[in-house]
Amino acid sequence: MIRNATPADAAAIAELYAYYVDETVITFEIDPVPAEELARRIGVVQDAGLPWLVTEEDGEVVGFAYAAPYRPRAAYLHSVEVSIYLRHGIQGRGVGGALYRELLTRLRELPVHLALSLIALPNDASVALHERLGFTHAGTFTEVGRKFDRWIDVGHWQLLLSD
Repeated sequence: MIRNATPADAAAIAELYAYYVDETVITFEIDPVPAEELARRIGVVQDAGLPWLVTEEDGEVVGFAYAAPYRPRAAYLHSVEVSIYLRHGIQGRGVGGALYRELLTRLRELPVHLALSLIALPNDASVALHERLGFTHAGTFTEVGRKFDRWIDVGHWQLLLSD
């Protein structure tokens, strides 16, 4: 089941996201994000009229995806940055594809022209998911982030959502 996130989902999202913060370079956050902060972030995204979605299995949140404003300047108004995270270990079952397709469907109903995704590299699974959904590689910033005592490249993928 895919639905809009609520502040009540923040604790489950925080738990799911903590794995990526603590164990991977997929996110550049260094410290786990408290549930209260995630509830605030959900509110900011939804107050901007953008979707923050969760997907559930057996009543438990197993993934989330959202779109946030790309940059604050007015010329970027119609571009969003999209992100998706799944509970570690459930990848490869189609959950991420279904969740991301729903996010993109909702974005197409809004005045959103371009979806951008920034992917810490290497991340073959994320690149494959984005490219299956029609995203194209727009470039890579080398050594733009540092985590776990190493430099990390970030690839930029984009998808036009409107003509």
